Amino acid sequence: MNPCCRILKVSRSAYYKWLRGDAGGRVRQNRFIAGKIEEIHNEDPSKGYRRINDDLRRRHGIRVNDKRILRICRARGIRSTIKYASHGCTIKADNPQFIAENILDRDFTAEKPNEKWLTDVTEFKWYDENKDKHKVYLSAILDLFDRRIVSYVISDRNDIPLVFTTFDQAIAANPGASPLCHSDRGFQYTCRTFHAKLEAAGMTQSMSRVGKCIDNGPMEGFWGILKRERYYGRRFNSRKELTDMIESFIHYYNNGRYQRRFGVLTPMEKHEQYYLAA
Repeated sequence: MNPCCRILKVSRSAYYKWLRGDAGGRVRQNRFIAGKIEEIHNEDPSKGYRRINDDLRRRHGIRVNDKRILRICRARGIRSTIKYASHGCTIKADNPQFIAENILDRDFTAEKPNEKWLTDVTEFKWYDENKDKHKVYLSAILDLFDRRIVSYVISDRNDIPLVFTTFDQAIAANPGASPLCHSDRGFQYTCRTFHAKLEAAGMTQSMSRVGKCIDNGPMEGFWGILKRERYYGRRFNSRKELTDMIESFIHYYNNGRYQRRFGVLTPMEKHEQYYLAA
C-alpha cells in the first residue's frame, strides 16, 4: 500500500481519486449548497446558519441538517453580523397613577390571535448634515400567538400620544379584539387615561415587575432582532433613511422572516393558517 494511504488510513482508490481532483456526489452537493449559502449571506449578512438553513428549505427546497450548514459556513468563513447588547429607553413614572399586576406572569403562549398583546417603546438615533444627533421613538404591539407586529408608530417624541396612537391603530385593525395587554411600567402605561382606554376596549392590563425586563421578554426580543439585523453598525444620516429602514424591516419581519417555532413560517403565515383551519 502507498505509504500516504497507510498514514492517512484511506484506500488507494480514494487517494488516487482525490489526486485526480474527482469530486464525489456529496462534495458536489456541498459546493452547490455553499453557493446558495453565499447568495443568502450576501443578501442579508445578519443571518446565522440556522436562518440560512430555513431559507434553503423554504426558498430553494434544500433539506439538510443544521450541522452540515454550520460546517459549510465555517469552511467558507461565513459568519453572521455581531450581536450587540440592547439598551432600552423606558422612562419610569415618578408617581405612577395606576400599577397593574403581572397577570401575564411570563406565560408567553397563546391559543389564538389577539389573545395576548405585548407593547413597548424603543429609541433610534440619526445624524444630520451638521453631525448633530437626533432621536426617533418606535412604539409597537406584538401578538404572542403569531409574533406578528399588530401595529406600530414612529415619532420624534416619547410621549403619551405615541402609545395611544399605537393602540388606536391596533384596535382599528382588529375590531372586537379584547386581549390581555402587557407592558413595562413606563410613564405612558401607568397613567389612568391609558388604563381607562384599555378598559373601554374590553382589555385587561398587565405589567412587568420592577427591574424584570424578562417579564416582557418577546417584546424585548423583537427590539433586539430589529437592531442587530438592521440598526447596529450602521449610521443613518437622515430621519427618512432611518424610518424607511424601520418600516421596511417590520414588513419583512411580518411577511418574510421565518420562525422555527411555527415550523418555518412567517408570523403572517401563522396568523392566516389559524383562520384557514378555523
